[in-house]
Amino acid sequence: MALSMKSQIAVVCATTVGNRNSVPNALHRSAHTRSRPRQGCIRSSSSNNNFSSSQQSESDANVNTLLSGVFPKQNEVYQVSTTTSTDRSPLTSAQTFVSENPVAVGVGAAIVAAGGIKYILDTPSRTYTSGNTVATEYDAWTEEGILEHYWGEHIHLGYYTEEERAAGYLKKDFIEAKKDFTYEMLKWSGAEGKDVKRILDCGCGIGGTSRILAQKFPNAQVTGITLSPNQVKRGTELAKDQGLSNVEFKVMDALNQEHADNTFDLVWACESGEHMPDKKKYVEEMVRVLAPGGTLAVATWCQRDQETTGPLTQEDKDNLQYLYDEWAHPYFISYEEYARMMDRTGVMESLATENWVKETINSWRHSTWVGVFSPWFVIMRPHVWYKTVRDIVCLERMHRAFDRGLMTYGMIKGTKKAVSSRSDKAEDLNVYNMEK
Repeated sequence: MALSMKSQIAVVCATTVGNRNSVPNALHRSAHTRSRPRQGCIRSSSSNNNFSSSQQSESDANVNTLLSGVFPKQNEVYQVSTTTSTDRSPLTSAQTFVSENPVAVGVGAAIVAAGGIKYILDTPSRTYTSGNTVATEYDAWTEEGILEHYWGEHIHLGYYTEEERAAGYLKKDFIEAKKDFTYEMLKWSGAEGKDVKRILDCGCGIGGTSRILAQKFPNAQVTGITLSPNQVKRGTELAKDQGLSNVEFKVMDALNQEHADNTFDLVWACESGEHMPDKKKYVEEMVRVLAPGGTLAVATWCQRDQETTGPLTQEDKDNLQYLYDEWAHPYFISYEEYARMMDRTGVMESLATENWVKETINSWRHSTWVGVFSPWFVIMRPHVWYKTVRDIVCLERMHRAFDRGLMTYGMIKGTKKAVSSRSDKAEDLNVYNMEK
């Protein structure tokens, strides 16, 4: 049952006694100097709208007398509103404000929308949980075809010479830059010109590098491994289209390879270490399957070395965490640490490292610009718009991380010690196993 008018007033009075400051929350004040008092906020409920005008006036007068006795305040009176809640609804007030202040409302809405979009884009969406995360993401990228369309057959950064950087990186063909990276890495590895019979491409993507190596070493058998079935399928199709019979692709975990010890004369790993949840195991498996006298060449995104440059700041950690979680990376390490891991196996020699940030950093923004110059492949696929926007944001954040020195582009190479006798081989293997 609805409260009577007097009961409602009694409740208000009871809840405000002893607290002067609560009165303005229930009523508006009106000074004697004003010609018309402000309307208050104590109103009759809709169920009591059957009061007559005389009853309403009498009740209002009694309430004002009661309130002035309880809360006397010099030169002020309290006026109970005589309007009902239907006179001006919140919706009407909002509509009036919007119509009177369109610019302010527009700016406010834009700020709120921008803040919301930034929050969404700053919240990573593809956190690494297991190898299945990596396989699923690369399956999706391969099926969508966006990476292959814009990046070609190589899902890694490109290489830009000093002259090309000086002339402007946009003058270089983006896909050719990726091929050039493979050629430059092969030169740097020292494997070119050697008698290579078996090659492993550890983390092969859709096999762009595997096929170049198959062409460069026509007498060798090249094996590319990846966690993505779609990449194996696409790599095999492209090899067949290009008439290459000395290259094959397999779904295989790089941390638990099915290959026998000492199998490959060249083990190649380009931008696969980023996704490995156990970097030590990653290095040890590549060293294990590498034949004595064989070459190990690794290219990978790295974070700066804390042993030589000092600990990471909280800002560094926050930026790295975003880069980990947006593109399914468990974590990064420094290229110096990769070299230390290789050295600790006890069977590697002639280790060398370089930082190729200058040669590769233009790839991040170049990747965005090729999409701007040729947007139709994405425009015609609305289902990938959101993901594409997220990738553009991550590309820029990667560029900035490399530019400020938080990230480095690590190049690491070495040779597995040749075994001259059975006793030497046994000694080397014992050292290697002890380290493991």
